[in-house]
Amino acid sequence: MANKKITELTELTTPAGADIVAIVDDVAGTPTTKKVTATNLMTLAPVQSVAGQTGTVTISAGDLTDGNFDGTAISGFDASINDQTGTTYTLVAGDNGKVVVLDNASAVTVTVPSGLGAGFNCSFIQKGAGQVSFTASSTTINNRQSHTKINGQYGVASIVAYAADTFVLAGDTAA
Repeated sequence: MANKKITELTELTTPAGADIVAIVDDVAGTPTTKKVTATNLMTLAPVQSVAGQTGTVTISAGDLTDGNFDGTAISGFDASINDQTGTTYTLVAGDNGKVVVLDNASAVTVTVPSGLGAGFNCSFIQKGAGQVSFTASSTTINNRQSHTKINGQYGVASIVAYAADTFVLAGDTAA
């Protein structure tokens, strides 16, 4: 075979593990051309598996157990449900990203405390007949129409903190 530049060689698009790759070994400062199999080369690659899987990997929500993506936390792809049956409920940091289902025949008051942090968001479903109202505890709750309640049974509303201790209430709301 005549000498060819590497760029002139035919491309192999589906290499097998036993295929040979030319490599320049320069550990001691004296370059030496050697051979290595694709399998041996990949064995030394830093990423060999994802979530315990090798080869072509498909990731599902169950593989994402810590929900941490470089400081941007997510809690899976389906929201967790927090069922509440009392007549009062105070939000906690753990409600971030959840759906709170409020189910009582009497009126329900949801207290929005301080300290939940900018970016906190939570949705609410009024499952019972008791109307759900929101009250601020050292926080500010804004609404375009100055509403503070969910409109009625099976109504849905959300709160989002766009700054520390400052929330917007939106959705199927009432005065």
